[in-house]
Amino acid sequence: MPTPVSSVRNTQPLDVVTLGEAMAMFVATESGDLAEVETFTKRIAGAELNVSIGLARLGLNVGWVSRIGNDAFGRFTLQQLKKEGVDARQVTTDSRYPTAFQLKSKAENGTDPIVDYFRKGSAASHLSVDDFNRDYFGSARHLHLSGVAAAISASSLELSRHAAQEMRSMGKTISFDPNLRPVLWPSQQEMVKQLNALAFMADWVLPGLKEGQILTGQQTPQGIADFYLNQGVKAVVIKTGADGAWFKSADGTQAVVPAIRVENVVDTVGAGDGFAVGVISALLEGKSLPQAVARGNKIGSLAIQAIGDSEGLPTRAALGEQ
Repeated sequence: MPTPVSSVRNTQPLDVVTLGEAMAMFVATESGDLAEVETFTKRIAGAELNVSIGLARLGLNVGWVSRIGNDAFGRFTLQQLKKEGVDARQVTTDSRYPTAFQLKSKAENGTDPIVDYFRKGSAASHLSVDDFNRDYFGSARHLHLSGVAAAISASSLELSRHAAQEMRSMGKTISFDPNLRPVLWPSQQEMVKQLNALAFMADWVLPGLKEGQILTGQQTPQGIADFYLNQGVKAVVIKTGADGAWFKSADGTQAVVPAIRVENVVDTVGAGDGFAVGVISALLEGKSLPQAVARGNKIGSLAIQAIGDSEGLPTRAALGEQ
C-alpha cells in the first residue's frame, strides 16, 4: 500500500499546491536516433513539477502532491524536490508500481526534441481522491492544475476535479494550463469535455493558441477567451508563440504582450511551464495582468535557452526584477 514520505501534521501554510507525475528524464548527449544514442544525462521532468520548481525558485512556498515508486527514480525525485525546496509531505511511495521515465533526444537548431515516454501503469497514474488531504490543500492559497495530470488516468482526473471543487469551496484561486496530451485520452471529444470542465472551475486559464482552438472550436484569441470568460473564468492568457501572448480579463481589458526575442533556442520543452510560473507568481504577488504576462514571456524565454525541462527557470535574483 502507498506510504507517505513524511507526515503532514503541522503543515506550514503554502502559497501554491499542485499535483501530477514526475518522470526521470534521460537527455541524449549526442544527436541521432534514440535507439542509437549511448550516453544520456539524467534529469527530472513533469509539467506540474516544472511549475513547482519554478515557483519555489522565486521564493514561493510550494507543495507538490504525487505518488512515486519505491525505486531509484522515486528516490531521485525526492532528492530533486529537496534540492529545489518543494514541499513533499504529501508525496507517497507506492511499492506496487514504478516511477515513470522518458528518453529525450538532443534538440538542435531550435527544433522540438523527440521524446519516448515510459509511464503506463506508473505510480502517479494511480493518484486518486484518496490522495486529497483537505488540511494540506487548504493550507495553500492557490491551486495549479494541468491537463497532464488529468490525462494520465481516470482516477487522477477525478483527483484533479475533486481538488478544484474543494479549493473553490474554500475560496482559493485556481489556475489551469490545458497542456494537451491527446495520445493519453481515449478520444479528442473526451479530452475536450473533461479539460473544459476543469477550466470552467479555474480563475486563470492559460492555453496555447492551438490548444485553445481545439478546446473551444474558436479560431481567434478573442473567441477563445470569451468562451471561458462566459463560464465565469476571470482571466484568459493565450500563448501565441513568437508573437508573445494575448490576454483578456473579465472586465474586458485585453492586450498583446510582445515576446522576448531569443537568438539561441536550445530546448523548447518546458517553455509553457515557465510561462505559467511567471503569470502565477506575479498574480499571487498582486501585480497587474499585463505585468504577469510580461513575466511569463520573460521566464518562458529563459526556459528555452537551457537543456532540460526546468533547468532554465530562474531564481528571484536571476529574474532581475525590482
